Amino acid sequence: MALAARFVRDSRAFSTDLTPDQATPRRRRRRRGRRGTMRSSEAMELLGFPPYSRPSPSEVKAAYRRMVMESHPDRVPTHLKSQAESKFKEISEAYSCLKDGRRSGSRMEVHVMRSGVPTGYGRSNKALVKAPFLLIMFAAVSFGAFSASRAYQRQKELCSSQNPFLP
Repeated sequence: MALAARFVRDSRAFSTDLTPDQATPRRRRRRRGRRGTMRSSEAMELLGFPPYSRPSPSEVKAAYRRMVMESHPDRVPTHLKSQAESKFKEISEAYSCLKDGRRSGSRMEVHVMRSGVPTGYGRSNKALVKAPFLLIMFAAVSFGAFSASRAYQRQKELCSSQNPFLP
């Protein structure tokens, strides 16, 4: 019985007689990322920014405060509270998305453009840090071995010995 109910529920998603309002939640869920986070274009649209703009953090904060004041659940009549709560949660999620820098032109991308070294969530790129260190170590060992070999040859030339076991 549960399998039949699930089949009926899933088959409704593919039905062509759905209105766009009924299909919206399923479409929105599909557009979001792996973990259910909001995409930056959705967040910017929800906070009232044009699609390809790059708002500063202060503009994002001002838009968030304006939208929160308009749609706060405590400021609407009781029969509209559930709608206001869902809208308030979406606005909060949009603000956290844009505040964290998960949008195009984020601080992390700017850092990559300026320095050429991506940091990736605050960690340094360890391969790029290790490369010069390993190069210096290899050069020190190579030149050190070469210098030791030259010193051994020089001492052998200056103080030659008839003993085959001594240098």
